[in-house]
Amino acid sequence: MILSDFAKALGQLDDRAFRRVLFLGLGLTVALLVGLYAGYLWLVDSFADGPLTLPFVGEVTWIGSLLSWGGLGVFLLMSVFLMIPVASAITSFFLEDVADAVEAKHYPALMPAPKVPFLEAAQDTVVFFFVLIGANLAALVAYVFLPFLALPIFYALNGFLLGREYFTIAALRREGRAGAKAMRQRHLPQIWIAGVLMAIPLTIPIMNLIIPILGAATFTHLYHRLARTPG
Repeated sequence: MILSDFAKALGQLDDRAFRRVLFLGLGLTVALLVGLYAGYLWLVDSFADGPLTLPFVGEVTWIGSLLSWGGLGVFLLMSVFLMIPVASAITSFFLEDVADAVEAKHYPALMPAPKVPFLEAAQDTVVFFFVLIGANLAALVAYVFLPFLALPIFYALNGFLLGREYFTIAALRREGRAGAKAMRQRHLPQIWIAGVLMAIPLTIPIMNLIIPILGAATFTHLYHRLARTPG
């Protein structure tokens, strides 16, 4: 059933309203990653005594490395680790637009959902962003002592956190905060699995650039499917 939700999201790529949000999300995702990479290079330049030489990359300089093929390689590598927090940040900007496009096509009988106040949504996103970072830093201990379980722990942890956030934001529009929490607790296994299935492609370079928006659409379908589930 979760895969059918994702298939519906993919099937909407020919929708003009959906493509507009997808391209906006893609542009912001790339901008965030480039900004993070540029900040990383700035720190390297600030603390290194002269240009730093890295294997397979060469000299790390502010503009040259940013535009070089070596810099592109580092950028793609960094995207593997940075896309999960970036995907979290993308939700606050685009999930409502994605949900509106999804509902207009697949659930046209619904009344328009009330808008979540921007400051409230931004506050939730900032809080969750730091929870995500803190949880992953704490998990480093488990990675050190249980290296053979590092990958399953990483996907299970981030799948739980991403599923929790994406579903909450999707449900909040129509259920309110208390209703969204109750639904999340009632359907936690499905939401967790959906989050893991989202976390996995987020660690695949290039593909991970479009997953935040497709994930938002998938969780919108997931919410509507679970809302029709008795009990």
